[in-house]
Amino acid sequence: MIPNLTNTAFWDVDFNKLDPERNAVFIMEKVFNYGLWEDQLAIVKYYGIEKIKEDIVKGAYYKKKVFNFLCVIFELQPEEFTCYMRRQSHPQHWNY
Repeated sequence: MIPNLTNTAFWDVDFNKLDPERNAVFIMEKVFNYGLWEDQLAIVKYYGIEKIKEDIVKGAYYKKKVFNFLCVIFELQPEEFTCYMRRQSHPQHWNY
């Protein structure tokens, strides 16, 4: 498992059954959305900046603040994210 990573973000899955390599995108998505700051630092140290930049864009969902944070910190454009492009192709309608 990833050193110094808490199970805070993994309340809905068996944390011990996650494979850090096979489940990298899932782990990154969960940690950035729901993990502690220490968890985020732990995955950056474990995976490295380039691996994270390559994989986080594949995530299915990021909270809006998290999404903006990832774009700024990792110098990524919104259009590089699968979840952003999917959201753009299915716009929400205003409820009046």
